[in-house]
Amino acid sequence: MENISVRFDVEADAGPRSLTSAVLQRLRADILSTKLVPGQKLHIAGLAKQFSVSLAAVREALSRLVADGLVQASDQRGFRVSPVSPADLADVTQTRIDIEGLALRRSIERGDQAWLRQVESAFASLCAVPYRHPDAPGSHNEEWIARHRIFHRALVDACGSPWLLGFRDILHEQSERYRRLSIRRETGKIRDVDAEHAVIVQAVLRRDADAAVSALSEHFMTTMHLVELAAPKIAKMSDTA
Repeated sequence: MENISVRFDVEADAGPRSLTSAVLQRLRADILSTKLVPGQKLHIAGLAKQFSVSLAAVREALSRLVADGLVQASDQRGFRVSPVSPADLADVTQTRIDIEGLALRRSIERGDQAWLRQVESAFASLCAVPYRHPDAPGSHNEEWIARHRIFHRALVDACGSPWLLGFRDILHEQSERYRRLSIRRETGKIRDVDAEHAVIVQAVLRRDADAAVSALSEHFMTTMHLVELAAPKIAKMSDTA
């Protein structure tokens, strides 16, 4: 298993819940950033030793990641990072289109002027940083990733349904994992992500729900097709982990 180093910024008297949350946050980050690759085994004892926490804290963190679909559990094989596949990618993408499209449509219907300003601000903030890391073109720019998450959440924040937003957030994480895996392999395809986002924003500002949902769906499908170009490498990662 890949060596993991972690430093927890918790108080000396922090309880089990704080330690579990710290483990959860680090494991989630390492899975989404693909430091822990699909199919990789997650040994509870090894993680507990490296994180200097109890076995129970690691087990609870892994169980919560199972609920989010980022980790799989088996009575015989223990825990491992959830594998990836073309079929799962297609399912995640279409379900995200369905869920996020509904949330976007409701937001356009219910959102006020403050929400529209929030969307514009999040988009401007996203456009201010490059998609890829300036010093490592084969890597994501972490600042862009953070602002990208905020932008897409801002688009649907006015939907009025915590349940819908919760499902949407889980699907976003799954999509993010695929996208970050795919960037490891140069496809030669030119993509103007800012322009794709701009089309969505312009439709939102016009309160044209049909156009906004259509642009969002096309945006997600474009990501899926680019990930598919990296599918051989992604499949190899899952098979050899």
